[in-house]
Amino acid sequence: MLYINTITIRFALAIIMLMHSLPSFLTMDVLSFGSDYLAHQGFGVLGVPLAIIIKLIQLLTAPALIFNKYVKIFSALNIVILVAGIFMIHIFEGWYVVGGGRNGVEFNFILIFIFLSFIFPNGIQKSKLVSVKN
Repeated sequence: MLYINTITIRFALAIIMLMHSLPSFLTMDVLSFGSDYLAHQGFGVLGVPLAIIIKLIQLLTAPALIFNKYVKIFSALNIVILVAGIFMIHIFEGWYVVGGGRNGVEFNFILIFIFLSFIFPNGIQKSKLVSVKN
């Protein structure tokens, strides 16, 4: 499905995803994210590969959004990453990213709903979720 009317939000989100992922590879912080954080959160030796996969998904999301290809797949993958991020990191910091707090869930929350809008461009219709016969 072609989402012509979403070009501005897809472009903005592509920039956000690019700037969230690319520096991690350029500075190789992705390795410390995997070894210093994920490994100690129960992922052990899978911490570094998992960190690389997470950052690759975020990096590849940018061109997917720009070229409008595989948007639903990347949206679903990013929702999983964002929800995991909320429960592993951000929920302990509160709601606000800045201002009333630091590193909270508000940024992830809006990103999840933007990605959901790509998965369900026409919204979720009750008639498609529940079939009721008279």
